[in-house]
Amino acid sequence: MTGMIGYSRRSLLRLGGTVAAGALALPPAGHPWTGRRDGARRGDPREDGPFAALRRAWRDVTAGSGFDAAAEPYRSRLAELGAAAARHRDAMRPGTSSLWPGLPFPSFTAAPARLRAMARAYALPGTGLTGDADLAAAVADGVDHYRRRVYAADAEATGNWWHWRIGVPRALLDAALLTDPHLGERRAGALLEAVDHFAPECVLDDYDGTSTGANRVDLCTVRLLRAVLAADPDGAARAVAALSPVFPYVTDGDGFHRDGSFVQHTWVPYQGTYGASLLSGLATLFAVLRGSPWEVTDPNRQVVLDAVERSFAPFVHDGLCMDLVSGRAVGRGPYGDHARGRAIAAAVLLLGETASAAERARWRSMVKGWALRDTVRPMPRTAEREDLGFHARLVALLDDDGVPAAAEPAGHRLFPESARAVHRGRGWCAGLSMASDRIGHYEHGNGENLRGWHTGSGMLYWWAEGHGDQYSDFFWDTVDPCRLPGTTVSTRRPADGAGEAWGDTRPPVRWVGGATDGRYAAVGQHLTGLESTLEAFKSWFFLDDAVVCLGAGISCADGVPVETVVDNRRTGARLTVDRTAGWAHLEGHGGYVLPCARLRTLREERTAAPERPAAGRAAAPADGGRAGAAGAERAVWDATRPGPVTRGYVTLWLDHGVDPASAGYFYLLMPGASPAATRARAADPGWVRVLAGSRHRQGVHVPSLGVTAVNFWNGGTAGPLTASAPCAVLVRERGDGTATLTVADPRRDLDELTVTWERPVSAVPRGHPLLTAAAAGRRLTLTWGRLADREGASHTVTVRLG
Repeated sequence: MTGMIGYSRRSLLRLGGTVAAGALALPPAGHPWTGRRDGARRGDPREDGPFAALRRAWRDVTAGSGFDAAAEPYRSRLAELGAAAARHRDAMRPGTSSLWPGLPFPSFTAAPARLRAMARAYALPGTGLTGDADLAAAVADGVDHYRRRVYAADAEATGNWWHWRIGVPRALLDAALLTDPHLGERRAGALLEAVDHFAPECVLDDYDGTSTGANRVDLCTVRLLRAVLAADPDGAARAVAALSPVFPYVTDGDGFHRDGSFVQHTWVPYQGTYGASLLSGLATLFAVLRGSPWEVTDPNRQVVLDAVERSFAPFVHDGLCMDLVSGRAVGRGPYGDHARGRAIAAAVLLLGETASAAERARWRSMVKGWALRDTVRPMPRTAEREDLGFHARLVALLDDDGVPAAAEPAGHRLFPESARAVHRGRGWCAGLSMASDRIGHYEHGNGENLRGWHTGSGMLYWWAEGHGDQYSDFFWDTVDPCRLPGTTVSTRRPADGAGEAWGDTRPPVRWVGGATDGRYAAVGQHLTGLESTLEAFKSWFFLDDAVVCLGAGISCADGVPVETVVDNRRTGARLTVDRTAGWAHLEGHGGYVLPCARLRTLREERTAAPERPAAGRAAAPADGGRAGAAGAERAVWDATRPGPVTRGYVTLWLDHGVDPASAGYFYLLMPGASPAATRARAADPGWVRVLAGSRHRQGVHVPSLGVTAVNFWNGGTAGPLTASAPCAVLVRERGDGTATLTVADPRRDLDELTVTWERPVSAVPRGHPLLTAAAAGRRLTLTWGRLADREGASHTVTVRLG
């Protein structure tokens, strides 16, 4: 590992440096923050009280600490920060409209970001400008210039509400605190008035609209920074208290759900961006406020700590965060999934500093495993460019031989509240995204993700070993958006941005979800197309080395062909198709077992350029205004956008014809399988037996695994299983004389359910609180009580076979 990173903790120690894992270092001797304001009186809370400690903690946690500024790579990175700060300082022209000539005016991102970078160069050691009074004065002048010209208390907030309430005030307050006291009382007071105008305390009164989830954490952070700058203890207390609605579980809409789902924008699974921002924001606040009079002590904060393993870890694969929980952000440049994975890893390590010892130990092992396996974008190399504090924690962790690297957890995680599933087999991982009456097909907004129409139509992501960049390298820019892997779609192309913005592209279907025992799963989706007459019933049975894919009842009247996309891989690998034996294999990726007479294939090079953000963008419904700082952001994007990119794809699909009435399909996906393993599976028709493949029921039996699983779209019988109502049932015979039977109510409307298994059972030794009756004998009959209130969760009973 040391060779991959290029430096180690031991090498830093030889240079005389130390790396404290998560330590919040005190300012070095002579640092500007160690002295008091000129003329300040002893006992002034801004100088000697808890607010001085908060300012130091804020600097250490957010700007970076726990590293030796004289050791590499910190010495070089800090020098680069100082050089950039000097350039920004020297180029400032406060007398003009734009603080920097050539920078669009008003700039809601670049100008505040430059001021914050300059402030960090002042506050951090080793920049060459540490404690430089001229730099601090330039920051103060720049903050006040921006406050007068753009962020004035009498100005009208136009465009995206987020800039006015969160982005701009946080950056300006951050810069002011890092260079305190150079802003001075008068200019600090004017900044406080501006913050109170655009982000008043009343935004925390109600937990709704744009003040929920990650947005609420950001708003609380802004109000806390405002309180620190003003030395306002009551304001700090109110900001911290307003975090409390974020913590409890929710049953719909924004927040953490008991099944591990995290939702933002009401209908969008969002661990990858909003969720990561929430986790990072809370980790920061917990660390900054620790030991202060405003320490976060709400008992429901444990929900956030539990979410690390329940909500976030399942969607992190070898250091990347799966795109199926990143909403409209999936197309924000190449390797965004790895960047989001790093953000989650950084938040987890920081949060561990205020968690229990047991949690911290588990999380450190988990992050270490992520970092060691991410060879596509090695975390240490990228972290040193992005976050020196995270880099210091990460390098110390990687060099700690006492911390084992946790492997990917095998098995299945089903998230019925967000219509998502994640499955891990040996050497492979898969993620499934669906849509329901609770979760949209896709999210677009602010001009982003305008062609993500079919990501909720059963898109099946999968990674075999060595394919950590499969969906990273300009995938969303170059892939055919009508042929996403796993989906069943009408080939009538929707308009860009079809459907309502901000995720309200929900279909009117409720049977979406399934049953899992933690190792295997039966997952199903009643699919209706986006702005289409398409209807289909899709099932996935997740097993050790394969996913059995079934579809039935596929109908459409759009006047165009309907397709089921078996796969669409970004690769130039060789494809072998044996139509006689019924299998296909993609070299280095995996195999497929299917009736090849119907299989269509295509190898193509696709060229595209990232879309230019729209000039005017619709805002979130709660905002009611136009979003986007049109000219500024578009000009910055134009200056940095890449040219056209070309990527190769291999696509496999099944053509159901024009306007099918009741089409279906069956195939096996075998991630990572060799040609020999694929050929052998195709030659063994008894490996899996299809029990039912209709719009009423879909089920399979896999004798070698002892698995029988059925998705009952309607009550009835499939093989040895009978259900009285729509449900999902998974049976696993475990080889020790026992079996488990797992049921779920994806529709969430059952007052009672009876399931019969035609298999001799001698006893039901381990019951379940929801069981109202159990009869063993020549067959097993189980009657369950009200499942409607269980949010689609799976319920398992263990029985002894007769």
